[in-house]
Amino acid sequence: MSEEKKLGIGGRIRRWFRELRSELKKVSWPSKQQIMNNTWVVMVVTSVCAIAVWGFDFVAQLIVRTLIDFFR
Repeated sequence: MSEEKKLGIGGRIRRWFRELRSELKKVSWPSKQQIMNNTWVVMVVTSVCAIAVWGFDFVAQLIVRTLIDFFR
């Protein structure tokens, strides 16, 4: 019989949490400064993308309105 079948549901859950804890100890967590820098980068890139999408939308809207007015 495999070890998986021998353990009950409680034993499998305990083993899962034990393994999870072991893996989390291996993680290289970022420093507070790295988190702040990454947050600013995300905010700037998101803002630039939002402005670019707004610009494309504005230009497309002008083109569609011009075409509609032209063919009226």
